[in-house]
Amino acid sequence: MLKVNRDDKQPIWQQLLDQMIHNITTGKWPPGELLLPSRELAQLVGVSRSTIQIVYEELFSRGYTVTSRRNGTRVSNWACGSLLPEEASFREPIIPELPKLNINAGYLHNWIRGENNQKVVINFNPHEPYLDDQFQKNWRQSFLKASSVTELQDWAYGDAYGLVSLREQIQHYLSVERGIQVDLDQILLTSGAQHTLDLIAQGLLKEGDTVSVEDPGFPASWLAMNYRRMKVVPVPVDDYGLQVDRVDPQSKLVFVTPGHQCAVGVIMSEPRRQQLLQMAAQHSFWIVEDDYDSEFRYRGDPLPSLYNQQPQNTLYMISFSKMVAPGIRTSAIIGSKDAIRQLAHIHELIYRHLPIMEQLTLAHFIEHGHFMRHMRRVRNVYRRRHAAMTKAILAADLNKHFRLSGVETGLHMLLEAESSSDEGTITNKALEKGVRIYPLSTYCLESNRKGWVLGFANVSEAAIKEGIDRLSDILI
Repeated sequence: MLKVNRDDKQPIWQQLLDQMIHNITTGKWPPGELLLPSRELAQLVGVSRSTIQIVYEELFSRGYTVTSRRNGTRVSNWACGSLLPEEASFREPIIPELPKLNINAGYLHNWIRGENNQKVVINFNPHEPYLDDQFQKNWRQSFLKASSVTELQDWAYGDAYGLVSLREQIQHYLSVERGIQVDLDQILLTSGAQHTLDLIAQGLLKEGDTVSVEDPGFPASWLAMNYRRMKVVPVPVDDYGLQVDRVDPQSKLVFVTPGHQCAVGVIMSEPRRQQLLQMAAQHSFWIVEDDYDSEFRYRGDPLPSLYNQQPQNTLYMISFSKMVAPGIRTSAIIGSKDAIRQLAHIHELIYRHLPIMEQLTLAHFIEHGHFMRHMRRVRNVYRRRHAAMTKAILAADLNKHFRLSGVETGLHMLLEAESSSDEGTITNKALEKGVRIYPLSTYCLESNRKGWVLGFANVSEAAIKEGIDRLSDILI
């Protein structure tokens, strides 16, 4: 007999439902058992007929019963037949085995953040730009303005290429600031360098293709390609950038950071650029040009892009992570219409499109001048901090014991040591003194170059001097 406890906080229909399910699953009500009509059962239990109807509807929707006008409501054959024996319900479920995670998946996290250490006082992080209250105020203003003019149609599924108004702003910026002339359908918005590289691996390459990357270089470039099962070939970097004559001629793609080499910081020389462009034309491979921080140049204007010289097989990556903030997760890939269309198809299939509010906000941020004012402001900050870093290194005589490079452009410089140096021990000693430095070896595939990549963008001038002084006590 079904019972109702009116003092129980659980709804009456739920109490009855639980009891009926128990009766069915334990076999007390066998398959084919006819249940009482709802009116009759309601009188027996002492509840309204509508309560019983709710319970019967729930049993039917879950497959415990079947109904018909002639036969009424009966326990379904499935209800008991497919259930485990009662004693089996007490066993621990067998959890699906997790596949072994590709080693590349965890490497990038450690490369970007390093090990967590509460003692860090001065962090020479090469991946973090400078942000201030003014940026936050302007971004909030753009967010509120963009929210207020958002139309209902903006919340529908968007264009896989990205928001048109944002691509228009990027198109204008590239034309005015970088001298790159492109149509809107040559611009695809992505959520960062890793996202872009993953799209390229899926859309423009085949599993097993040979990909050449800088060594030392940007770890995400070879991690993403390794993860997609490409054959990654490291190419050494010297004072003139990528050693083009060492590029594998079987390569289907070459990844370069010519404006400011990701690890070493050098600028790719013009002869090397021309050599790479000619090789790409002869051997028919893609050049992926990551222009991540060459906007911040301390001697002269930013150098012309490879894309401008040979747009047919060059893909140009621009990211707002360094120019604005990593947290907005917005970047763009520029290329030929056919290549971008191919990437857009993959993007639509797997990711659909980027979140709308970030795109609307960034479009407003650029259109209303906040972006260029932010760039002018941070350029002045970076110029001062670049000078402070250089001065501190020279004052500590570190340049006499180590090789300093990458000082013309970007947000980091390299203090290179002998290949026999105990890079790890020095890095740990610096941590003990509250200073985090980033080993060059974490940027290397096969190269045995040693040293430390020192970022200065998010470190005050006073902290730069203090950090270099602490570091010199260890190094000299």
